[in-house]
Amino acid sequence: MAENYFDEPVARQYDQRYAHQFEPAFTGPAVDFLAGLAGPGGTALELGIGTGRLALPLSQRGIRVHGIELSPAMAAQLRSKPGAAAIGVTIGDFATTRANGTFGLAYLVRNTITNLTSQDAQVDCFRAVAAQLEPGGCFVIEVYVPELRRLPPGERYHAFDVTPGHLGFEEYDAATQIAISHHYWLADGTRDAYSIPFRYVWPSELDLMARLAGMTLRERWSDWDRSPFTSESRSHVSVWEKNSRPA
Repeated sequence: MAENYFDEPVARQYDQRYAHQFEPAFTGPAVDFLAGLAGPGGTALELGIGTGRLALPLSQRGIRVHGIELSPAMAAQLRSKPGAAAIGVTIGDFATTRANGTFGLAYLVRNTITNLTSQDAQVDCFRAVAAQLEPGGCFVIEVYVPELRRLPPGERYHAFDVTPGHLGFEEYDAATQIAISHHYWLADGTRDAYSIPFRYVWPSELDLMARLAGMTLRERWSDWDRSPFTSESRSHVSVWEKNSRPA
């Protein structure tokens, strides 16, 4: 079982700290993209469903959404919201936990694949998703491209958010492919700090994991708006399709 870094204090403040990510202007392109893949009345499985940032608006579009979530506290925040009764949640590690039934779409957003801090766990995630997808179903991942090119020789730290209320930076270890994400939050004269390890992963590595699980890359974009993915892209939205027949 993966370690749960999203305990009750983190879950209680999560929506407020990332409020801009819950705005319709921010979530809209992702919801449009995912709803288009699921199709009218389709089914979707969200890995790391959290407090329902995408699950709730997708459910309002008529998509039947089920989520897997490691943190009971995050799931509790979701269940407290209007419309959450239509969304099922299974508590567990999404690398190995399986929900009942199969789905036409599975998705994993906001770098959450990197919460799995070993290659084996990431491979297990692809296999678990493949087992829960219908033939021809799609698996979508939104994740950043590792920022190693932005590090000067010998440097290990990269700041990704510097604002009056938040300092966020990653500490890279190229030997282990681990990036520790450090956060310092300032509010009302108090400071809150925590650090979480992630395993960064390259697009080509994800493609191989998909192939091992019986899926094939269908499309890859820089963002939800389907802007082209290039060597300068800092993130990607990738879609793999489950093979209709065994390889």
